[in-house]
Amino acid sequence: MQNLGMLDLSYRITRRPVLWGAAVVWSLWLALMVVTDGWHLFRSGWFMSVTMAFGSFIAGATSEGGGAVAFPVMTLGFGIAPAVARDFSLLIQSVGMMAAAFTIYCLRVPVERRAILWAGLGGAVGVALGLDVVAPLLPPAFTKLFFVSLWLSFAAALYRINRDRDRAVRPAIDGFGPVHALLLFGTGVAGGTVSGITGSGLDVATFALLVLAFRIDERVATPTSVVLMGMNALAGVLWREGVTTGMAAEAWGYWWVCVPVVVIGAPLGARFIRGRSRHFVAGFLYVSIAVQYVAALLIIPMTPLRLAFSAGILAAGLLFFFALWNMGHRREASLLA
Repeated sequence: MQNLGMLDLSYRITRRPVLWGAAVVWSLWLALMVVTDGWHLFRSGWFMSVTMAFGSFIAGATSEGGGAVAFPVMTLGFGIAPAVARDFSLLIQSVGMMAAAFTIYCLRVPVERRAILWAGLGGAVGVALGLDVVAPLLPPAFTKLFFVSLWLSFAAALYRINRDRDRAVRPAIDGFGPVHALLLFGTGVAGGTVSGITGSGLDVATFALLVLAFRIDERVATPTSVVLMGMNALAGVLWREGVTTGMAAEAWGYWWVCVPVVVIGAPLGARFIRGRSRHFVAGFLYVSIAVQYVAALLIIPMTPLRLAFSAGILAAGLLFFFALWNMGHRREASLLA
């Protein structure tokens, strides 16, 4: 009877992962809020709860992490320091995107497990490098421009490959070997470094590698990137809190008012995107990335140096992503030969 009870509980959890995950997180969050009497945080941070209601849904539904919404909104819309926005992005994704990962697992959504392993290991190295070495070198305005310019270059590359709407896509990496593992690890290091600068990056880097170079279906690459970004955000938080100076106190304040929102929003996004066409997923990305870039140009006071920096990052990103596209084109030809 006990075994039957456990099986029934497991069945109910996998059938309603969003509700079960939210129930666990809400219970812990509520207990801690009562103990610490943290309700006053909503008076100054309520706008972040509203922001992340939308941001967490997008995070679960696309290869954009919650930080890809939180970072530009906080830095461009509310004038919050990039370091605080970065820390908050890592904190909130460690909850929201891990909740989405739980939903992905329970719903048996297909993912590329080898990408999660090797890119995840590289991402753990990269996020520490980004936090401690690279991020301190970039002034705030340049950090914002770096973020939106890199994302725009990715959108351009994704648009190019999706012009061939009938291109062949694959559910997993064919002929996987040590070279593929090394490429995933290196991409993980690069993407994790970007995560350490802006709070999001491993997801888009791995998504680009899977879609552009390995021609993986976006419906597989998207949940794979969601799982990876959740793991990378958690690694960044543990590194910052356990090894270095700790997360910004202001970021923790915003985190407290957003936890109960993202634990529902991100899993709902993951559930929403399930079964959607890959062209729908790509279109969703185009719109959100274009809006972010235009907003940055309108809000950040532009100087010749800043414009040149944005153009340089955009050009470098285009070279990188189109190199991946060319790699995928050659690889596809060899597989069909």
